[in-house]
Amino acid sequence: MFFARLAPHLRRGQAGERRAAAYLKAQGLVIVANNFRSRYGEIDLIARDGAELVFVEVRSRKAGAQVSAAASISAAKQEKIRKTAQVYLQQHYRILPPCRFDAVCIDGADITWLRAAF
Repeated sequence: MFFARLAPHLRRGQAGERRAAAYLKAQGLVIVANNFRSRYGEIDLIARDGAELVFVEVRSRKAGAQVSAAASISAAKQEKIRKTAQVYLQQHYRILPPCRFDAVCIDGADITWLRAAF
């Protein structure tokens, strides 16, 4: 049986998403979905923070990268996440909960949680 190997950047991305999920759980959030896809794009993690639904973008960069993980979240990427969040809400909720968009940025060994990042 043939198993495709993931490219290094994809493996790093998956590891970053697992690390971000564990970090958010340790902060008291409950992960309700991961890698939700729509025709607009993908949301890495969806979590509950009390009554709020949190859409989380996870960005991982090697230590010493020229562009930080936070700086790599472009306006176009933010718009794709917003549109994908709308699809998720339409599919899962009749009454919309309060929502926010966070980012978990991993730069080498450092992890930063940006609440209400955009």
